[in-house]
Amino acid sequence: MDAVAALNEIAFWLERERAATFKVQAFRKAAGIIAALDPSEVAARARDGRLKSMKGIGDRTYQVVRQAVDGEVPEYLEDLRQRSGAPLADGGAELHAALRGDLHSHSDWSDGGSPIQLMADAARLLGREYLALTDHSPNLTIANGLSAERLTEQLDVVAAINDASGADGKKDRFRLLTGIEVDILESGELDQSPDMLDRLDIVVASVHSKLRADRATMTQRMLQGIRNPRTNVLGHCTGRLVEGSRGTRPQSDFDASKVFAACAENNVAVEINSRPERQDPPDDLIQLALDAGCLFSIDSDAHAPGQLDFLQYGAARASHNNVPAERIVTTWPLERLLEWAAGDWQKLD
Repeated sequence: MDAVAALNEIAFWLERERAATFKVQAFRKAAGIIAALDPSEVAARARDGRLKSMKGIGDRTYQVVRQAVDGEVPEYLEDLRQRSGAPLADGGAELHAALRGDLHSHSDWSDGGSPIQLMADAARLLGREYLALTDHSPNLTIANGLSAERLTEQLDVVAAINDASGADGKKDRFRLLTGIEVDILESGELDQSPDMLDRLDIVVASVHSKLRADRATMTQRMLQGIRNPRTNVLGHCTGRLVEGSRGTRPQSDFDASKVFAACAENNVAVEINSRPERQDPPDDLIQLALDAGCLFSIDSDAHAPGQLDFLQYGAARASHNNVPAERIVTTWPLERLLEWAAGDWQKLD
């Protein structure tokens, strides 16, 4: 078995289990170290023990590499694979199986932890047909948001990944979509140039700042962002945090009836954010959006490959709230999804 692949797969399953970041990073770091070496050198160093003296290679990662170069599936990886058979969430299995893609993910170009290629490879592993890469916009400097210039560079990277996926002559049904999680600024404007947004497949618009603004201010801000014709998805609409290392945060105060009516009117999907620490929107707002006639997008908001499987949590919540699969855009085939995202609504009937 390829040792680099084994280390990266272990990191994937650990991320899926929400293991401590340092533990995941140990395997990803080891994978990066040995990826820089010729495979024959890795094998030689593993067999004579020299690999153990390399900085960044610990006892556990050494054992994984040692077993992999001998053609074995490392014991630690085998154990993780067996544990992965258990579902992450209670319920929603049928709806989860119907999901074709994911419209919200991050790479190490902004505040994600892994390269774009690893995110795409993980999406393929999970059987996704498409994944939108939606790194942050410039205003979110704390998350290394992408300027128009950096986003332009990223578009070339995405194109190269999609071109390479069919390079062997086999049709690869997976497609990495261009996108952005763009800030809805305090003014209600979107934090990227209109020309740049027009070049993207998917635009997720989210509020990340001044989350404790008064009800009228937040409502007007969100409405303007939703009414922008380039917005496809309203991301984690309340901004709440219910658990996790960042602590908890109450939901923003806004007129949900007006916001969801605007989403329905403008064909903007309400995101069901699958991150366990967000669980956003709460159930009562999912019901309100459902009654308003909204579309939905079950998204992972993954910042690492293993987190792409968090869609199970979102599917469970959508199923619990009786959201019909046909109202969830991430159950749609790619062609239909792109027609909707481009505003070609008349083709959807």
